[in-house]
Amino acid sequence: MSSEDKKTAQNWALEWEHLDSRYEPHNNLMLFTKRIDRLRNPRNAQVFERLVLESVDWVNMVALDEERRCVMIRQYRFGVGYATLETPGGMVDPGEDSGAAAARELLEETGYVSERWRYLGAVEPNPAFHNHLCHHWLAEDAHVAQRPAQDAGEAIVVELMDEDAVRAAVQKGEIRHALALSVLSRVYSLWPLPFTQANVTPS
Repeated sequence: MSSEDKKTAQNWALEWEHLDSRYEPHNNLMLFTKRIDRLRNPRNAQVFERLVLESVDWVNMVALDEERRCVMIRQYRFGVGYATLETPGGMVDPGEDSGAAAARELLEETGYVSERWRYLGAVEPNPAFHNHLCHHWLAEDAHVAQRPAQDAGEAIVVELMDEDAVRAAVQKGEIRHALALSVLSRVYSLWPLPFTQANVTPS
């Protein structure tokens, strides 16, 4: 058996048999829908229930203006209880592709637009219990087209940062949002290796 065949066989051995799924009544979690899957473990044939939080796909982007400054945002994040420094982003609307969603979210959150977009790939935010992807985009020569059109649940401040400032913010722990770090790392060389960081809390 070739090494590729062995790898394929090993992957098949990891596939759990999906028996059924259920949605509990009144389980809407705003951004997610709670689903319980019942599956059989291929290793021992035992049946387990596993939580899946269903969501539409997400997008975030690195937007660079004509001076190659990165359009960053600060907003209060309820999970951690403080304002974070991160890249613009949001959710893909039903029937919308990720590129259109990226352009819409950039405009709504920052007022910036771009005619030069490049797809940077996607990541799984947390495949342990999320079913969706976060798509990364790069916008170049971004410029202000209008005032931000933030929705009633948003309060966002826009900041422009050059590459050195972005790298410094990452290295001192001011940028810790995992998805922001993921998209930024596809545009900038962010960390000296091996990377260590003091235990600091963003202000």
